[in-house]
Amino acid sequence: MSHITVDPTKPGIIGLFAFRPETAKPLGELVETLLRGPSSLTTGERELIGAVVSKENDCYFCAEAHGAFSAAQIEGGAATVDSAKQDIDAAPISDKLRALLKVALATRESGHSVTSALVDNAKTAGASEADIHDTVLIASLFSLFNRYVDGLATDAPDQAEWYAGAAQALVAGGYAAISGAAQAQAA
Repeated sequence: MSHITVDPTKPGIIGLFAFRPETAKPLGELVETLLRGPSSLTTGERELIGAVVSKENDCYFCAEAHGAFSAAQIEGGAATVDSAKQDIDAAPISDKLRALLKVALATRESGHSVTSALVDNAKTAGASEADIHDTVLIASLFSLFNRYVDGLATDAPDQAEWYAGAAQALVAGGYAAISGAAQAQAA
């Protein structure tokens, strides 16, 4: 049960965004820009960064939601996502994404954990400075969201179908579509 009164038909961050729309608006715009805006990283790769960071932060809702969002948009689907969540080095992903995931995981520990060596490895693997910037910002934002969702003890569906349905809504209409899809699935 959530620590605050949120709509029980809107799990995770969806309910929190509905609770405070004035804070949801800028956060939602930032997420839409970072995860779906122009980038040399695919939307599936950026979602995977969020899913891996969320798994390491032990945020079930975010790890499952963004894992499903990534799986719907990345080569190899759920198998790639599951592999990256378990072992970045063994995952069937590019060297560039592998290096960026290591930057992301260092970011989730502390900004000071992002070393020149990690950044140099990412650049050597083909990451641009924009890729590195966005990776650090995505990891930072997901660490914030993970603490937001878990700090208020929001509900998280345990049915994979819920996350798959939300992923279909995301692919079709972006983050704004997810709250509508979640509401329809709960009905």
